[in-house]
Parts: sequence; C-alpha cells; structure tokens
Amino acid sequence: MPVANKDLDSAFQSAGTNPGLEIWCIENQQLVPVSKSSHGRFYTGSAYIVLNAVFPKIGTPQYDIHYWLGNETKKVDSALASEKALELDAALGSCSVQYREIQGHESQKFLSYFKPCIIPVAGVFTSKQGSLNGEYQVRMYTCKGEYVVHVKEVPFLRSSLNHEDVFILDTASKIFLFSGCNSTIQERAKGLEVVQYIKDNKHGGKCEVATIEDGKFVGDSDVGEFWSLFGGYAPIPRDPHSAQESVAPSVKLFWINLQGKLCETGSEPFSKEMLETDKCYMLDCDSEIFVWMGRQTLLTERRTATKAIEEFVRNEGRSNKTHLTFLSEGLESPIFRSYFSNWPKTAEPRLYEEGKEKVAAIFKHQGYDVKELPEEDNEPSIDCSGKIKVWQVDGDELSLLSVAELTRLYSGDSYVVQYTFPGNGRDDTLFYAWLGSKSVTEDKTAAISHMNIMADSARNNPVVAQIHESKEPVQFFSILQRLIIFKGGNSSRYKKFIEEEGTTDETYNETQVALFRVQGTSPDNMQAIQVDQVSTSLNSSYCYILQTEASIFTWIGNLSSAPDHNLLDRMVELLNPKWLPVSVREGNESDAFWDALGGKAEYAKGKEIQGYADDPHLFALKVNGGKKNIPLRKIICFSLGLELSWMK
Repeated sequence: MPVANKDLDSAFQSAGTNPGLEIWCIENQQLVPVSKSSHGRFYTGSAYIVLNAVFPKIGTPQYDIHYWLGNETKKVDSALASEKALELDAALGSCSVQYREIQGHESQKFLSYFKPCIIPVAGVFTSKQGSLNGEYQVRMYTCKGEYVVHVKEVPFLRSSLNHEDVFILDTASKIFLFSGCNSTIQERAKGLEVVQYIKDNKHGGKCEVATIEDGKFVGDSDVGEFWSLFGGYAPIPRDPHSAQESVAPSVKLFWINLQGKLCETGSEPFSKEMLETDKCYMLDCDSEIFVWMGRQTLLTERRTATKAIEEFVRNEGRSNKTHLTFLSEGLESPIFRSYFSNWPKTAEPRLYEEGKEKVAAIFKHQGYDVKELPEEDNEPSIDCSGKIKVWQVDGDELSLLSVAELTRLYSGDSYVVQYTFPGNGRDDTLFYAWLGSKSVTEDKTAAISHMNIMADSARNNPVVAQIHESKEPVQFFSILQRLIIFKGGNSSRYKKFIEEEGTTDETYNETQVALFRVQGTSPDNMQAIQVDQVSTSLNSSYCYILQTEASIFTWIGNLSSAPDHNLLDRMVELLNPKWLPVSVREGNESDAFWDALGGKAEYAKGKEIQGYADDPHLFALKVNGGKKNIPLRKIICFSLGLELSWMK
C-alpha cells in the first residue's frame, strides 16, 4: 500500500507530482536531491535514484524508477538504493516499473533521458561541491551506439584506440574526435554531439574542436597535434580477436522449482510444449539470460525465481555485461522465441474466440447468415486522468487526505471527493459524498452539506452525487483506480458511537487478523474490500488476502480467472510491498488458514453473476412558486449506484 507520510523519506514527499525527471543521490546514508543543472552527471562512487514521470493526456500517470550504481559504489549504498527505489514505488501506489542500472551497461531507456549522453565522473557525489582548481586533467572517452550513446572513460594510451569505435580526447584547449575507419556514420554523428556537450559543460563553450580520420595521416596540424599527445604517430594494430570465428554458446533451459532450485530440463532443440504455464524457467544463453514466468505462476513463485536467478549469476561469476530479461507468458520477445523450434508465428486464440467461431459455424451449417456485432465501447464516459482531492468528514471539520492516503477509505467514515478533469474548452468538476456503511448519521449529513457548500462556491456548475458503500458506480472506481476499503473508522463521532454502544472497535490494524476480497476489471480499476474474517465470507468466484499475526495468505477461488490472479498480486503489493504471502488454492488450505478464520465452514461455491444496474430515468420537473433560482443540480435526485453523466 502507499507509504504513509510519517514513514516516507522526506526527500520523496512531493515526488511524482510533476512530469519529467527527478534525481536523488545517496550521501552519508541519506537521500539528497540533485539539482537540474547536475542531471546527467553521475559519480562513479555514488548511487542514485532516478524517477521519470509521464502524464499522458488520456490515462493514468506512468512512472519509471531507475537506481544507478557506479562501479565504485559501496555495498551499503547499493543496498540502500534498492530499498529506496522500492519505497518510492510504494509511495507512488506500486504502479511503477523499476530498473537496476550498472555503470557502463545502462539500458537504452535510461540513457534516452540524458541528451546526448551521460559521462560518469570519478569520485563521490557531495551536495557541497566546491570549485576545482589546478591543472586540467586530460581524459579520453569511447563512444558506442547509433541511437543512444554509451560513453566510457578509457586510459589515455595509444593501446586504447581501435578501428571499430569513435574516441574523444578532451584536453585543456582542444577536443579531438577520432573516428575509427570501421565506425558508422551514425556513431560519428553521435560523437560530434558528445563533443559539443563536453565543450558547453566543461569548457564553457570556449575551446577548439578537431576531427581526426583513422588512417588518413596527412600534413594537417590538428592530426599532428593529436598524435604528438601519444608520443608520435604509429599504426593501430588490428584486433586479433576480430578475425576469429565466434563459437556459438550452448543454450540451456532450467526449471525453477518452488524452493528456488534450478533443474535442467530437456536439451536442444527446445519446443514450446516444454514451458508449463504454472512454472518459471531460465533460458541461459551465456551472455544473455531470459527468465520466463508462466501465466498461472503466483507472486511468491516469481519472487523465488528472481532470487534464484540473482544467486545463479553471482555464484557463476557472470559479468555485469550479462543481460537479464524477465518475460511473462504471452509477452515473449522474438529473440526468446527464436530458441524454440516450433513456436507459433501467431498468437494462440483465446477460448471465447474459439467458442465464438464454433457457434458461428453451427448456425452457418443450418443456413443462417451470421454477422459479428461490433465490440461494445467500454471507454469511461469521462476523462479519468484528472486531479483528485479527498476530505475525511469529522463533524464540522474536513481533513484533506495526502496523496498516499486518498484511496484508503474506512467503512465507519464519510468522505467528500472532488474530481476535476478536462472538458470541452474548460475543466469540469464532479463532487461525490461517499458514505460508509458504518458511518454515523451525523457524519453522513455533514458530508452532504460540505459537498453542497463546495459545489455552490465552484464556478463551473459542477455535478454532485451521493454514493453509498457497496453501491459505487463504475465511474467512481475508474476515477480512484486503486481503492482499499477498511473496516472501522477514524471519525470522533464514530469512536464515540462505538464507545456508547459498548461494541468492539473493528478499525483495521496491521497487527490483527484481516480478510480482504479482491475485485476489479483491470490494474486501473481494482479494489480490496475488508470483509468479516470468517470462512463464510469466502466465495469461489473471487481471490482473497488473509492477514494474520504470523503470516499472509493469498487464497485463489476455483472459479476465479487469470486476470483475477494478476489483480491479486498487484493488490498484495499495494497493501504492503514487504509482504511475502503464502499462496493457497481452494481445496488445498492448511489448518493454519482455517484456524485464522475461526474454523472451516460452508461458503458460496457457485459462479457469481454480476447484477446489472437498472436503466437510468430522466424526469422533467416543474417548479410552481417558491424559490425560483434553485440550482438544477439541487433538484435532481440521482439514483444511487448508477453511472451518471450531466447535460449542461
């Protein structure tokens, strides 16, 4: 679940609120923000956190988190960087993609943020960098890559040069660009961009630039000056390894069992049938390792597989150049598929597609003309990428929830939700009064009153609606996207009511037993609803999360689907990214599972059919006498639970 403000590193308090790059560096075991003027300058002895936020016009914000480790970074800083990346991900709602970047082997996505390149700097980052005085230190770099450039410092020696790459020699008064005779035009063009970058950032734009062609030794003063820095001209030897025929590495396929042990399975040629949908596999191609995760594998199995691969790479002494790629079933890359002799060239049809074709064939055989109806438009009726504010109601007081808390509601409380989104030429606004099922009447009334006051003060004629817990419209879920509803409440009136009634306060506590039903249609529309922690709350159509004092269980109903299992994994991460749940499939529960629910009992095992909301009705109202200027939105009564649109 999102990290509470009190547990979140102060450096991350406003992270992800604006599009673009944000960078932090670890200094003395603390996160320090890196100014924009220093973006792209990475010290080889430091570890960095880089956040890239993209706010598309339609859809939710997209976050990529990278933690960059210099070659001389201390182990304690490397470990802290991975922890802080996980903490930042949790603060953003566990919806980012994380990457581990090693100096000299960065991903293309990471390098694309910094134009034209990054040039690692020797030393350790300090937030109080002083001016460097003294003799200018000559440095030489190699540039590789036609689209994004890998820049690496190499020893200032003639032996560092070769015919394949582009080199930059940076001196106090002049920058030399040396182009190997076998380098491409694109690499040379990128090299010129790097030269200009060094000129602007290290020389203040005031130095000369010279280009040196490999093999063209003429009486040019720049060429003579370049070679004089190496003690005079001498031919560059051919790489003896380039003429050798490369030997194709042996490829091995391993099954990763539940204990994390690698078991070699089969031999070349490999076939797709070797990959079972409820298992994880490793395809070892020497310089590249693929990890394939079946669609039916669970979160715990994937975590075990990931740890097993990391230990394998470390124990085998593989270099940092070994590229790790994690693939899910159905998202295999062409390179991965090429290692399997019989991989289908087209995607396998889904079951409902096969059934649809069979039914159509039956009707055609009986002489009926069959035409396919167009797909139903499932797009939400409004833009769901707007801005959300949520206030908790406590009598006459409103408390604005933080970004990390606004999707965590309590059944004993009532809330006011303001949603602003782009409309036709201006911003439109929705106001919801969300009324918890256990909220006291006074708080419900106050929530409606506060909502109306806010709507009256708005200038764009907003829409208002009351929503009761468990009767939420689809649109409400689409706006909040990831919603958790806990038992109990924090309102003082709710606490007073519990005390006067002498009943037990059920307010959620991380140290006590709790059961959550997971539901939804996609990662952008999913909910975890806390239900009574008894066996009768289970239903074979759903997945559940059971939290006990000793462990965490994920329960998978026999009638749930693969998309449900995906939502289950995501919701576990959202509730608490540090949880390591024990996966339980219906029918294979342990005694500890049933004991936590107070014993085994009968529960619903039939397929649950979702009910449909009645069609909305439009009423015409005629006001005779009385107050003439009554806002129309105060006259219209919305049928609770229906998805609503508003006619201006």
